[in-house]
Amino acid sequence: MPLMKTSLTLITLLLISFNFVPVATAGGTYQQPADFVNEVFDNTAPKPSVLWLKKDLKEQLSDILDHPYRGMRVRYWRQTDKDAARTAWILEETGKEKLITTGIVVNKGRIERVKVLIFRESRGWEVRHDFFTDQFKDAELQNNTQLNKHIDNISGATLSVRAVRKLAQIALLLDKTVQQK
Repeated sequence: MPLMKTSLTLITLLLISFNFVPVATAGGTYQQPADFVNEVFDNTAPKPSVLWLKKDLKEQLSDILDHPYRGMRVRYWRQTDKDAARTAWILEETGKEKLITTGIVVNKGRIERVKVLIFRESRGWEVRHDFFTDQFKDAELQNNTQLNKHIDNISGATLSVRAVRKLAQIALLLDKTVQQK
């Protein structure tokens, strides 16, 4: 028995010293994008629409992101009744190193809901919680690209917070573009 204890202790110390201890990741899939869209539209999701990004809009997106926007178009879902002012967006941005997939609902130019759907980073996962995402409710754009509300940071999750905030700005800008058509 003492030999077994000694062997386990030795193996544990070796793993720690060689950094082979598995690291738990906080990321994961919290909700599939299709399920989010169905939930937003009470299981009667409209067909997706496509917004083609013209040069000036793409430049605005790049200014918000602080890097070039890679896509040429963005898919979105729009309520189709006569008072249609509600859109849903599935957008992605890099936190520190990996993409964060977020679902954002905009209603009449204001954010109705933000939800982190897929988080792939090992840190910063706190942005998925309601205490953080609820801050975005009723936010709208001012000066064309800035949120009119202050979004509190989360210590240790600064890059994830920044990514979600940028996605909220983008969703509002894209919604504004769609509503003007």
